[in-house]
Amino acid sequence: MAYFAYILECADGTFYSGSTNDLEKRLHKHNHLKSGAHYTKIRRPVVLKYSEEVPDFATARAREAEFKRWSRDEKIKFLSQTKKK
Repeated sequence: MAYFAYILECADGTFYSGSTNDLEKRLHKHNHLKSGAHYTKIRRPVVLKYSEEVPDFATARAREAEFKRWSRDEKIKFLSQTKKK
């Protein structure tokens, strides 16, 4: 099973980092359902800016935590140097 770590950009320009084993389904939740994260629910719509596939859930969560530790400027620099996957 594949797992993903991802970064979203919210309608207010803020970033949200997450992890999942079904990226398409999770993006749908973030944008359309009550079961999406509260943070993104009040900042819709959200746009996928970056995702990466990793081998297991522990790695996905670790990468998510790494994204969350970054400053806004670090995220912007990272996103400008990578293409959305």
